[in-house]
Amino acid sequence: MIKAVISGTGLYTPPATIDNDELVEAFNAWVKLYNEEHAQEIARGEMEPKQPSSSAFIEKASGIKRRHVIDREGILDPQRMRPNIPDRSDEEPSIQCEMALAACQEALEQAGRTPADVDAVIVACSNFQRPYPAIAIEVQEELGVEGFAYDMNVACSSATFGLQAAVNSIENGSARAVLVVSPEICSGHLNFRDRDSHFIFGDACTAILVERESDVDAGKGFEILGTRLVTRFSHNIRNNFGFLNRADPSGVSKPDKLFVQQGRKVFKEVSPLVAETIQSHLASLDLAPEQLRRMWLHQANLNMNELIARRVLGRDATREEAPVILDEYANTSSAGSIIAFHKHRDDFKAGDLGIICSFGAGYSIGSVVVRHR
Repeated sequence: MIKAVISGTGLYTPPATIDNDELVEAFNAWVKLYNEEHAQEIARGEMEPKQPSSSAFIEKASGIKRRHVIDREGILDPQRMRPNIPDRSDEEPSIQCEMALAACQEALEQAGRTPADVDAVIVACSNFQRPYPAIAIEVQEELGVEGFAYDMNVACSSATFGLQAAVNSIENGSARAVLVVSPEICSGHLNFRDRDSHFIFGDACTAILVERESDVDAGKGFEILGTRLVTRFSHNIRNNFGFLNRADPSGVSKPDKLFVQQGRKVFKEVSPLVAETIQSHLASLDLAPEQLRRMWLHQANLNMNELIARRVLGRDATREEAPVILDEYANTSSAGSIIAFHKHRDDFKAGDLGIICSFGAGYSIGSVVVRHR
């Protein structure tokens, strides 16, 4: 039987950052402008005043301290409150392709491979800047990869679902090596005028190279022992933007065309489902939670991750056991668990076990159990 191995990972981090204090200053300036503009309606009780945010509130609610973004000026402009990312001509590489190329290059270098060794590219992320041609095919073209490519979207679980697809291609013999790439521009779908969520997301891109075990030198890489995918339909995390939507003449996107969530419901419903998925997945592989050296969990919310890890292990997890990159990157959707894996695995020795687990809109959960070779 052909087995699949993760032989390399790559990460592109946008150079621009916004810390909580900067974000709060811009948000509160907008709140002041809004309340002044609607002062009469608020005085008559026809409208509720907007409430300011604070850095303490953000960190307590999420564990986030700052985020990397493609554009900070537009986000921090109280008159705009959204990134300003200019359109590019059809002859130029798209911004998601550009991000992907940087991450792919690192993954290939780490694995000691070139594009000639790759047979497929899967771009798996929450938001695509266009429906077609596929971003994956553009990345394939720019890299010079022969074979096939396609896009897939399973929200925050896109990367782990992409890993499952890559494993399938390796195991059925349709590819020797597959790149799974997640160029997430989450700042583009975030409502920076919503106090409950204006701080959640950041931008980043990850790449994972998956190869046949027989092609990877002994002792290198992570063997994929098993994958498990779970979906349950829910309205509690939603984005209604699509090609049937009319452009808003005011230039202000309607709230439901951006990221919307019922955070408390998501926390209550998803946390136990994720923990149960991890436990049952491990049991199906005759593994116990205490055998895990590390859990690279989706980086959405610190409190959520701590609860999931506690349910899985039966005790509080250490930062070594469940590393956090939220404080630096914020929620980068499907890239988050892969960033954690990319940054927190160099201390693994032969036989050490870990699990990459994502969860998000859908609901969707992706679990990937790996062992260092």
